[in-house]
Amino acid sequence: MLQRFIFLFSIILISNVHAQTKTRTIAFYNVENLFDTLDHPVKNDNEFLPEGSYEWTSDRYKTKIARINQVVDSLQVPMILGLCEIENKQVVQDVVDGGSMKGTHDIVHFESLDQRGIDNAIIYDKTVLKLEDSGIIRFDMPAPSSPSRDIVWAKFTSITGNKKDTILTMVNHWPSRYGGQVESEPKRLVAAISASAFIDSVLAENKKMNLVFMGDLNDYPDNRSVQLISESLKPLITEKSGKYGGSHNYRGEWHILDHMLVSKSFLKKKTKVKKKTAEIYTPEFLLTTYKGNIVPKRMYGGRKYLGGYSDHMPIMIEVKMK
Repeated sequence: MLQRFIFLFSIILISNVHAQTKTRTIAFYNVENLFDTLDHPVKNDNEFLPEGSYEWTSDRYKTKIARINQVVDSLQVPMILGLCEIENKQVVQDVVDGGSMKGTHDIVHFESLDQRGIDNAIIYDKTVLKLEDSGIIRFDMPAPSSPSRDIVWAKFTSITGNKKDTILTMVNHWPSRYGGQVESEPKRLVAAISASAFIDSVLAENKKMNLVFMGDLNDYPDNRSVQLISESLKPLITEKSGKYGGSHNYRGEWHILDHMLVSKSFLKKKTKVKKKTAEIYTPEFLLTTYKGNIVPKRMYGGRKYLGGYSDHMPIMIEVKMK
């Protein structure tokens, strides 16, 4: 009788432990030019107006919001979602209000000095996480280059479970390769050096910090800029993370431009990243065929409206919450 009681008690205990453990996703998505349809005099957004060269109408904007929310749902409604190529906080709010994140998710956003008005943002589940602090990392581009997008960061504490873990998130969109990879590399190195200094200061203060660094870095894993970040953090997105070996397709070839790196301690704790879940997310609805190659189903091809999603694929990891 005693043995049977112990057995039943063990089953109940194990069941309770599993019930308390939840797996949530952290994701990043370059949504490809999420502009509103309004003219902002201090921003160079004229192309994305109803009368602009992209003929960016309200109907197309609404379709874009719906497309992003379809991806969000497919990603299991991430606990943290980093976005880039967004014009302002309002367009991100429209994403939140236009789908299943309404009422449960909130936004971290700061206006950058980018001339087109392109910013980064973080969407987070406020039923799971409490925002403790946030800010930007702003860096000066080599002359005569114009300002780039700020790196946005936010520090959260979990508000569920017995253990109140802290997660610090950084969302990046580094300068493009416009003008050539070699010629533009110094710009990305400036961004990498600034990001690396911030990471080192955070880990010097708390070497056990759960830190997740994500973004479109416009460089590959073996480039110097990405390697600099890899000196402090563990890269999780590799060619093996996706079916096609990359998150972006250029002239028929897939490459990794979108990255996710985490602090080593985030792989070891009770609230931890499940390393093997790192994924370049490539469901069929985000893909199409062009000139015999499978490519992202993007919103525009040149100035031609295609009605797709983005020229980048989302990336994601899973986190075990206690």
